[in-house]
Amino acid sequence: MDKGSLQDWLHFTTQEKSESQEEHKKLRFIQRLNIAIDVACALDYLHNDCQPPIIHCDLKPSNILLDENMTAHVGDFGLARFVPPAIPNSSANSKSSTGVGGTIGYTPPELGMGSDASIYGDVYNFGILLLEMFTGRKPTDEMFKDNLNLHNYANVALPDRMMHLTDPILLQERDEHGMKYKVNDNTSSAGDIFLSFLVKVIQIGVSCSVESPKERKRISDVVGELNSLRKLFLEQAYPKEKVISFNLH
Repeated sequence: MDKGSLQDWLHFTTQEKSESQEEHKKLRFIQRLNIAIDVACALDYLHNDCQPPIIHCDLKPSNILLDENMTAHVGDFGLARFVPPAIPNSSANSKSSTGVGGTIGYTPPELGMGSDASIYGDVYNFGILLLEMFTGRKPTDEMFKDNLNLHNYANVALPDRMMHLTDPILLQERDEHGMKYKVNDNTSSAGDIFLSFLVKVIQIGVSCSVESPKERKRISDVVGELNSLRKLFLEQAYPKEKVISFNLH
């Protein structure tokens, strides 16, 4: 893909050229939200429109490919499995073959306890991916050990410690946004609106990555929530702009 993988954009290396570094790590909030919606829509298609449903089993930034328009495409189906058609929907029955692997940090906890892969495992993967996209932290960072993981780290930070949780690139965008779209000379107003949308995205990521598969969101509901969030963001966070003027990617 023309723009590489999401991994390239979120976690560039020091070996990259300086001009490439300048371009990377500059994904704006709306771009990240668009990518998240693209991925959620892809999972919704795999889970609800394919017969039999397909479980991806290895959703992570390096498997999210970006085209020239920054539209996200889910790739690498090497671990994908079909859900047996006789048992399509319930958590207990939405399983494929045993022994399905994954990537450390993204693997749902139930796989470590002997459960088979399910569509709810993909939802867990998506939740961790969403948290990584907006915190800038990999689930494999050295700080995550013992009982601390990316899900718990985000959960305890909601909603009052968002400044400590959020990717610094997004905090910079928030500050610039607050200055550009100040309301009645109150520079905090637009920035606070911006931060409130960050909270909502993180809450969705946390809800998708809870430990119990049955308590995770349905991916179809996630698609609806993220689309509604994007619509509200473009309406509320840019009070002086027309929503139609924004390229959604």
